[in-house]
Amino acid sequence: MRLPFIKMYGLGNDFIVIDGRSAAVPVMTARLAAALADRHTGIGCDQLIVLGPSDLADVQMRIFNHDGGEVEACGNATRAVGLLLGVPATIDTLGGLLSVDPGADGVAVDMGEPRFEWDQIPLAYPVDTHHMPVAFETLENPTAVNVGNPHVIFFVPDCDAIELDRLGPVIEHDPLFPERVNVNVATIESRSRIRLRVWERGVGETLACGTGACATAVGAMRRGLTERDVTVALPGGELAIAWTAAGRITMTGPASESFRGSFDSAAFGA
Repeated sequence: MRLPFIKMYGLGNDFIVIDGRSAAVPVMTARLAAALADRHTGIGCDQLIVLGPSDLADVQMRIFNHDGGEVEACGNATRAVGLLLGVPATIDTLGGLLSVDPGADGVAVDMGEPRFEWDQIPLAYPVDTHHMPVAFETLENPTAVNVGNPHVIFFVPDCDAIELDRLGPVIEHDPLFPERVNVNVATIESRSRIRLRVWERGVGETLACGTGACATAVGAMRRGLTERDVTVALPGGELAIAWTAAGRITMTGPASESFRGSFDSAAFGA
């Protein structure tokens, strides 16, 4: 059986989108997701997205990382799905309900409220998540935020100088983070601008991470380093992040469709 897919991206963070709202799709397993995500023998992507019907929202979105692991949230993928839907909508994810609003300036996403308690990140034991008393070589005093998935953020003088390809996997798999963690290294350039690199769990360093931008912005705002409305500059482009007076995070940025195609599910073990 050949299945249609849509290849999309947000700031270079790329996705395979399989729309199962009106057509049956194979049961998505970690093995199948990883096979499709492989850039040499599959279609290739950072994340694979499966859309389906939902009793709670306009659409359900399941998210599988490059390694096949299913995760709770992906901000860039949410904007891509918002572009695909083309109208204001609600999206049911493992990280909670999200709302999207496509517009001339990109797709705006209401990412909900950040969580800061140690067991909400989650961490392996009680730790002050505002100023964590831990260090990984020169990376120290991080903050932790859950925005549907877990993030740890290190504020450094120059994020481009950090060996993220070496330290990222060490921190991701540290026992402090029982569900692993996304690793953010950020430089505050002004009260309204942050420069950011992200090591994404199950993916590696990525050109952009929407939830990482949200978590980093909130972490900076919580420490009083920036205003409550900032631009986050990632290698793939920029996102506008606001933490509203109501406590909710809004993220606005671009998304694009690359191409459409189909694949033989049997060739990938489905």
